[in-house]
Amino acid sequence: MASALIDGLLRHQTSAADIAAVDVSGEARENLARRFGIAVVAEIAGAPQAGVVVLAVKPQQMKQVAMELRPHVRDALVISIAAGIRTRDLSRWLGDHGRIVRAMPNMPAMVSAGITGLFAMDDLRESERTAAEKVLQAVGSTLWVEREELLDAVTAVSGSGPAYAFYFAEALEEAAISLGFDEPSARRLAIETFAGAMRLAAQSDEPPAVLRARVTSRGGTTERALQKLDAEQVKRAIIDAVRAAAERARELGDEYGKN
Repeated sequence: MASALIDGLLRHQTSAADIAAVDVSGEARENLARRFGIAVVAEIAGAPQAGVVVLAVKPQQMKQVAMELRPHVRDALVISIAAGIRTRDLSRWLGDHGRIVRAMPNMPAMVSAGITGLFAMDDLRESERTAAEKVLQAVGSTLWVEREELLDAVTAVSGSGPAYAFYFAEALEEAAISLGFDEPSARRLAIETFAGAMRLAAQSDEPPAVLRARVTSRGGTTERALQKLDAEQVKRAIIDAVRAAAERARELGDEYGKN
């Protein structure tokens, strides 16, 4: 995700000279410097002072990183994209730093088609909200939430959502193969159908339920398929699955922030 953000910022006219990264891996540092032409250092202490700091580390590493970063953030805007790490815990680890935005991007950010949920602490200035938007809009669209607990829902819906889409496309591909297509043709049918339907939905003012009904002729093939899905309670299973993901996001927040 860090690479996607750097790439997006560079394509949105941010100068490589204005971006620096910290990575403990020598191979990663070499790759980042070669690919993007930015400064990359091995330790936080060696990084230049920054007005905006993006924490793109694994949640289980966040406390250690934040403790090391504490003397260096000062008045910086801190953006965390680590799943489950709550702002109150990150603030505590950063020495009661209050200028934090928590962000939950998703995998399509890698092709600048992501959507990111954002939550800001109370101390944030409007200019800092705008700065956070600029960073995340480099890889897609953004959605602010006013209550931090809604980020668990963002995690469940859009953060994990691409996996649900891939799961459905995978099933569609397997169905096509079972009906006689070779794998490349089955994959093309599944992915392009799914991608086209989502593009249509994105460009339409009508809700998915109305678009679905338009495809469904009485007594036709689509109706037969949907009757099977309803009989198997597929919609209910999807809703339950997303709620389970949200519950797991809450559990991870409790686990990571307990110390």
